[in-house]
Amino acid sequence: MGKKVVVELPGMVKIPDEEIEKRVKVELALRLYEKGILSFGQARRLAGVSKWEFIELLAKEGAGITYDEEELENDLSALEGLS
Repeated sequence: MGKKVVVELPGMVKIPDEEIEKRVKVELALRLYEKGILSFGQARRLAGVSKWEFIELLAKEGAGITYDEEELENDLSALEGLS
């Protein structure tokens, strides 16, 4: 089971209440991925987005994609399954 963190945001953070949890998860996922704490797959799952949506988020941040051997093997297997 995951860990729960409670954060009190100051009133100056102008994010609609219904968007706060999603936006915080996306920001956390991006930062932890950039620091190498989470893999690409872990980060995109934390953010709650698809692979392609996470790639778009990284591009908007000007961040590169770290592509490890396991992810390459998974993608190659998926491609082989298509043929």
